Amino acid sequence: MEPTRIDHVVLYATDVDATAEFYERCGMDRETFDDGRVAVTFGDAKINLHQAGNEYVPHARSPEPGSADFCLIVDEEVEAVAAHLNSEGIDLVAGPVEKVGAQGPMDSVYVTDPNGNLVEFASYR
Repeated sequence: MEPTRIDHVVLYATDVDATAEFYERCGMDRETFDDGRVAVTFGDAKINLHQAGNEYVPHARSPEPGSADFCLIVDEEVEAVAAHLNSEGIDLVAGPVEKVGAQGPMDSVYVTDPNGNLVEFASYR
């Protein structure tokens, strides 16, 4: 067996609508599926948003809002990403900074979503 890519991840949200709206402001699209479940999509991946305290089964052993820390790749220079996030009223936690990702050197900016998850937006050099 050899995994080839991530299809989707799940975030636990205290407020699914506010969380979806945040990710829409970050350039993603909201999707509703399976009788009202919500996700945000981008590229060929998605983030499913589960209501904390009313999680879809099966779920992680300890589903908690704000426990994720992940990186999303962007095509733009991170300075342009930082400008977009600022124009949307989203404060940067850090960056632009130099980092090393799965495929080598990259430049990154960091924000937190409404649940406290750390989201890194990175561009490979």
